[in-house]
Amino acid sequence: MVADVELRELDAPAFAHAVPALLQVYEAAMEPPPEQLPGRAAVMKTHSRHPGFRSIVAVREERPIGFAYAFHGARGQWWHDTVSAGLRAEGGRAGARRWMTDAFEIAEVHVHPEAQNRGIGRAVLHALCSDRPERTAVLSTRAGPTAARHLYRSCGFVEVLEEFSFPGSPDRPFSIMATRLPLTGAVVPTPPGRSPWWRWTDSR
Repeated sequence: MVADVELRELDAPAFAHAVPALLQVYEAAMEPPPEQLPGRAAVMKTHSRHPGFRSIVAVREERPIGFAYAFHGARGQWWHDTVSAGLRAEGGRAGARRWMTDAFEIAEVHVHPEAQNRGIGRAVLHALCSDRPERTAVLSTRAGPTAARHLYRSCGFVEVLEEFSFPGSPDRPFSIMATRLPLTGAVVPTPPGRSPWWRWTDSR
């Protein structure tokens, strides 16, 4: 249980402004080569301009400790087109239509290592996907038995493409996961008589 954590929804301009701080969470969680961070920052700011963008940030003592963001998938977006092509190659057009025609594409979900395994990732993911108009949610995560993959499965995601390699990264296989919305595996409610461990705020 985590005390004094807020979940804040940031609109696109606020998210773009917060990218440097959010990159610190990303860097701690993913440990990428430092030279990749400027490119990641540019991608995140570009994503914030996609239709249907939503971001959720977990904050403790005014410092981000986790975040997630997503947007409505559409033709012409690199991830959308690449995964759609992979689904068509794997199972024909039906699979691509089922999962990608009206999809909420989750680009990033990260929690700082110091705050992991305390329900923050689950809370952020559910807040991100709540009350969305899309029919499905889709994402990619590292292949293998990871904690992230376990979280997504517990929220109703299933593997629709296994060992999928994106162009330019043949040695880093991913699992493409998808689910119908709304998510299952809801956040555990606060026991009666106790204060909630997170507070919802909206910056819009």
